[in-house]
Amino acid sequence: SYTEPVCAIIKHNNPCGAAIADNVAESYQRARETDPVSAFGGIVAVNRTLDGAAAEKIAAILTEVIVAPDADDAAIAAVARRKNLRLLLTGGMPDPLAPGITFRSLSGGFLAQTRDAGHVTAADLKVVTRRAPTDAELADLLFSFRVCKHVKSNAIVYVKGRATVGIGPGQPNRVDSARIAAWRAVEAAKAAGLDAPLTQGSVAASDAFFPFADGLEAVVAAGATAVIQPGGSVRDKEVIAAADA
Repeated sequence: SYTEPVCAIIKHNNPCGAAIADNVAESYQRARETDPVSAFGGIVAVNRTLDGAAAEKIAAILTEVIVAPDADDAAIAAVARRKNLRLLLTGGMPDPLAPGITFRSLSGGFLAQTRDAGHVTAADLKVVTRRAPTDAELADLLFSFRVCKHVKSNAIVYVKGRATVGIGPGQPNRVDSARIAAWRAVEAAKAAGLDAPLTQGSVAASDAFFPFADGLEAVVAAGATAVIQPGGSVRDKEVIAAADA
């Protein structure tokens, strides 16, 4: 659904990095910087024709699969030089808003349910704190929430400059997800030679409401300046007060 080049790196069915940039190679580089350790051996998906420069950059580390709508001759040649690297060309991009049915197998049967085609826009948002997000924060909040939708719950995603800078997936409690995402940002900063993790001055998304203020406080401690989350907790007022504080 994005008009700009976007790259997502998937590892064990979770995004470990995603970014929007001016070209495919840059979007991949920024996505990989989120968590360079987890990106090793991952699946890379892009929404634009794969070009030679991007293919060379992706193939520089162990990558299992590259998924793209198309690829030019230079990209195909770059992939062919790598052993066991698969290139899947989709011929187009699926409509993320299209209705449909999804299936999950169960012992003795299966579950059929309508596809989650939810698409949150700026018009859907409600600011509940005294300070409203800036335009830059709002763009990052929407991107972080889009990525967060595809991270296993409990999920926390930090974004800065429309690139993920920390992802915390699949923990039994939301505080741990926030802390793991922040810790990964610290490790990524060390790998990149940065003085501070990019979560400083980032925004954060949570895939469900914060049941207590401690989850939001962990996000704030990581350096986030704005948060997007569905709300609906009986302690929403406590969480909002913590955000205002």
